[in-house]
Amino acid sequence: MNSWFTVKVKYTKQLENGTFKRVSEPYLLAAMTFTDAEARIYEELGSVIRGEFNVVGITRTELHDIFAYDDADVWYKVKVTYEAEGDEEEKKKKISQNFLVSAHSVKDAYDRIKESLSTLMVDFQIPSITVSPIVEIFPFHENLDREIERKPIQVEEEESTPKGKVFSAPGSDIEDEEDLLEEEDSELEDEYTDEE
Repeated sequence: MNSWFTVKVKYTKQLENGTFKRVSEPYLLAAMTFTDAEARIYEELGSVIRGEFNVVGITRTELHDIFAYDDADVWYKVKVTYEAEGDEEEKKKKISQNFLVSAHSVKDAYDRIKESLSTLMVDFQIPSITVSPIVEIFPFHENLDREIERKPIQVEEEESTPKGKVFSAPGSDIEDEEDLLEEEDSELEDEYTDEE
């Protein structure tokens, strides 16, 4: 199951005025383990950053969903809270979840989260929206992990990209995989029962 990791990278960056400065920048990526996160950041940034760069920190980051819009490159961390009902004897539990959304301003981030979560069946509040220092996000993509998992490269035709993308929480596809396995098992059982 993939998790989100914030990887801090230190390198020498050329500024707009032509001078060089040593900077540390955080990147967010999906990976299985801390080791995979480190290998993946070297794979992703190796062709982008000129010269040497070092990974100076990797931390697991709890995010429920990421809402990426092509028209904005500033990331906002949005805290959403809501109450979930427990058993009859238990009181309602207050649940907090963090989301990441790309937007032009705090108001724009607020509007985009409200729109994205409008299908929720519970009332929710947004107690805080803060600018995130994240420079770029690398979601899980099978072809990007080909070196780590030793998978062959497969060329796929590009489809037109939608205006916004949603990167779901890690593990959200586990139920689908279990359903698929159950369907495969039932097909095998049907074949054997036909032979008998």
